[in-house]
Amino acid sequence: MAYSKDFRQKVLSIREERGLSLLETAELMDIGVASLFRWTKKPEPSKTRNKPATKIDMEALARDVEEKPDDFQYERSIRLGVSESCVGRALKRLNVSRKKRV
Repeated sequence: MAYSKDFRQKVLSIREERGLSLLETAELMDIGVASLFRWTKKPEPSKTRNKPATKIDMEALARDVEEKPDDFQYERSIRLGVSESCVGRALKRLNVSRKKRV
């Protein structure tokens, strides 16, 4: 869980008031130096993570969905050579939902 914006600002203000280094502040507040370094650049916590798909070819997945819309995720994962959860996250990125046919 991320630290709140108020806590981050409080830590940065203590560092500024006392003239502490990043390492001294991290030890005093019992937080990581890397976290403190990131907070100096951007004190607001991120709401989302914009990470692109790295293991799956999104165009190939989109083609696969068009060609075989009724297939299960495990079948797509076998064809694309990735895990089922990877296919599920990629489908979510493509805004593809499961549609039942009656």
